[in-house]
Amino acid sequence: MAAGGFCKLPNGAVVVALNLPYDSAGVRVLVHAQNRARALTRLRNLGLRAIYLRGNAAPPTPDEITAVLHHPDGLIWRTAPAGNGVMVNELWHPIRALLRRSAVVR
Repeated sequence: MAAGGFCKLPNGAVVVALNLPYDSAGVRVLVHAQNRARALTRLRNLGLRAIYLRGNAAPPTPDEITAVLHHPDGLIWRTAPAGNGVMVNELWHPIRALLRRSAVVR
């Protein structure tokens, strides 16, 4: 199961963060939506069908919240941090780049 969490914003919207398995590593996906159900629906509509959020084990950091709020689509990703806690110096990508990349791999 993917680790993840959410953060409720003052205006009532939420930012959902999920660590998803992808290739040999994983990706961290951030979604901005009106509520958690809509955030997960946005991912399912893109083809990520088996996405569930149980608990709040890995909520988004303040930097991640800022990144997703400033992106026009409100849906971004980057390589997930390694298990040893080392952060990856990588910029956030729009979700289209991940979907395009997975279509080429198949």
